Amino acid sequence: MDEKDKERLKKEAAEKARAAAQRKREEREKKKEESHDSVSEVNQTKDDVTSNQDLEKQKAAAAAKAKAAAIAKKKAKEAEGTETEPTSNQDLEKQKAAAAAKAKAAALAKKKAKEAEGTETEPTSNQDLEKQKAAAAAKAKAAALAKKKAKETEGTETDSTSNQDLEKQKAIAIAKAKAAAAAKRKAKNANESGDSEKAKAIAVAKAKAATAAKARGKTTQAKETEEPEPITPSPQQPILDRYLNIVKEHYKDDILEDSYINRMSKHVPTIVVKLEHYYSLALLFKQHSGLHFEFLSELHGTDFETYMEIYVHLYSFKNKQSVALKVKMDRENPRVDSIASIWPGANWPECEAYDLLGIQFTNHPDLHRIMLGEDWVGHPLRKDYEPYDVEV
Repeated sequence: MDEKDKERLKKEAAEKARAAAQRKREEREKKKEESHDSVSEVNQTKDDVTSNQDLEKQKAAAAAKAKAAAIAKKKAKEAEGTETEPTSNQDLEKQKAAAAAKAKAAALAKKKAKEAEGTETEPTSNQDLEKQKAAAAAKAKAAALAKKKAKETEGTETDSTSNQDLEKQKAIAIAKAKAAAAAKRKAKNANESGDSEKAKAIAVAKAKAATAAKARGKTTQAKETEEPEPITPSPQQPILDRYLNIVKEHYKDDILEDSYINRMSKHVPTIVVKLEHYYSLALLFKQHSGLHFEFLSELHGTDFETYMEIYVHLYSFKNKQSVALKVKMDRENPRVDSIASIWPGANWPECEAYDLLGIQFTNHPDLHRIMLGEDWVGHPLRKDYEPYDVEV
């Protein structure tokens, strides 16, 4: 076998190897398109190993062919003579070296071809990845649109159902309110019947008490015929008389409704003034030199069911005397002048009376609720107070 045959065989082997490599590359590309990126990487490594093994086999086959050719050539030269042996040995060495160089060159060329294929497959794999991402995004958008449409259809259905539920709730609330009103009417009727029973019982008790009192009256009739013990005058009566004389000196008309000594409260001189003269009399009590009540120790309101009343307790440190000033007002519209401008200490007590009894103080500097808050309904110290929220 001469050199031309060897070169032809090598070229055929190289072309076969390239064709096989091309087929494998096409198969790998198909697998990459169908499988995941991670699987493609594993297949790439496997293909690299297989191609390396094929390259080694090709090298071994080429070397074996070269050795066989050299042996055949050697045997032919041995037949020609011993003189050509050194030359044939040199030729054999040259052939081996040339075969090894060609094998190395083929391996380098194949390696470069694979690197070029890797650079080409990377962009294609990236392009495939981008295509997959775009497809996934399109699917997600389509799913979102479908879900939105489904929700809109559900929303129209739920709106109708929610309107039906609202109507049902309204009907239930109306039914409850009617039931509560009926129960309240029944309770009221029961209370009225109970009140009538109570009235009967009270009448019977009063009759019994009257008969008992009549029986006791017979035994104590002798004592009743005797003169009652005279009431001892109060030590504060002269002081009350002096107060009344000062008031009469300053007012031509009668501005008082009543005046008395409160024996149940340390014999305090008590004056009940008419509503329209309340402020002027309070100012007189502070500014008059004979009275000089500079200290307001107490102010509170009271609901007497038929009228409202303000009670003011004043004290004079100069005279070491005290007086109680009272004023009555309409219960339905309780309104009176504020005396906070005369005694600043009346500011908060008047706010308290407004908060708990609803009494309005005209010309008060800052009348507001100080305990319950402005949003509280009603005034708890009124006798007719009913809580707005029964649960509280």
